[in-house]
Amino acid sequence: MPGPLHGVRILELAHVILGPYACQILADMGAEVIKIEPPTGDKMRTLGAVANSPDMGSLFLACNRNKRSLVLDLKKKSAREVVLKLARTADVVLHNNRPQVMTKLGLDYADFKAVNPKIIYCGAYGYSKKGPYGERGALDEAIQAAGGIADLNGRANGHPRSVPTALADKTNSITVAYAVLGALIHRSRTGRGQEVEVPMLETMVNYVLAEHLGGMSFDPPLAGAGYAPLISPKRQPARTQDGYVAILPSLDPHWEIFCTRAGRTDLLSDPRFKTADARVKNADAAYGETAKILATNTTQHWMDVFKDTSVPITPLNDLEDLITDPHLEAVGFWQMSEHPTEGRVRMPAFPIHYSKTPAENRRHIPNLGEHSVEVLKEAGLTRKDIDGLLANGTTAQKA
Repeated sequence: MPGPLHGVRILELAHVILGPYACQILADMGAEVIKIEPPTGDKMRTLGAVANSPDMGSLFLACNRNKRSLVLDLKKKSAREVVLKLARTADVVLHNNRPQVMTKLGLDYADFKAVNPKIIYCGAYGYSKKGPYGERGALDEAIQAAGGIADLNGRANGHPRSVPTALADKTNSITVAYAVLGALIHRSRTGRGQEVEVPMLETMVNYVLAEHLGGMSFDPPLAGAGYAPLISPKRQPARTQDGYVAILPSLDPHWEIFCTRAGRTDLLSDPRFKTADARVKNADAAYGETAKILATNTTQHWMDVFKDTSVPITPLNDLEDLITDPHLEAVGFWQMSEHPTEGRVRMPAFPIHYSKTPAENRRHIPNLGEHSVEVLKEAGLTRKDIDGLLANGTTAQKA
């Protein structure tokens, strides 16, 4: 059976990671996604490792499967007309441009609503347009700094720094996906479309402060923000004699098992560690004692010691290890496909398993403008119309 979003049509006017990754999530679930790109292509096309085509870099490959690519120069009036024509049969329009850009292009919510009142129009950008930051541009690093992520690293490591993954972009991508799903459910019940705003800053502050609001939860504040165990500089994989393991015996039953099997039952009566609350208050010391114990033997030794227990423990994987991780191999996480221009390509499977409507990698990552003519024909344009758009640069078709 097709995926759970089979029959949903999405126009993606998005670039870089935030919008494209969100649309890929929806496309993996079966939605038809038409990726509308400028003649120069999505900015991500040229980034990362390249096999054959210079505009098919690895960063683009990671965020754009299960889509069709349509080139449109949105600065041209004729392109705007095509987008609005496509919107008549679309369910969702998704973009991650600043709202002012979309207004200038004549492609804000009111423009789409005029041609399709049931349209769901989702804008994902740095800051809510209702606030004083509403006209600022934003990329992942800026939102990590504005939203508290860089500060958390500073508290743990001595100086602010961004997490070395596009955390803000991808967290917001997931938020965009469930925001669109919520709007689709609402429309299925009421028949009404709506505008949906997913601002990155507000999303990340909500995300970060789930555990870090702390004493600031109360008015007046009882203490500062921050959950001590998570910002302890000692919260890191522990070195063993031949590698690293991550272990978290934070719950009382786990702590008892850990101390008993490690031969350190003396720690069970230590007042600093007797309860979970005490270990939270003495997080640095708890992590320090754990690290001392783990340093006395090998990674495999500790994996064997805690194998038949509920204590969370895992060896450290480096990025290359993930390709051959036995669990990921067993569940079919890595999927290989033949790309028409890039050869053999490795892609991760969609991580959610639906028993009735499985997601699948059904379309290769599109070359720039690969489906321009095909999509325009489906929209009802004649061959003469399409040739005119090709001739004046409104659209382009990759050879």
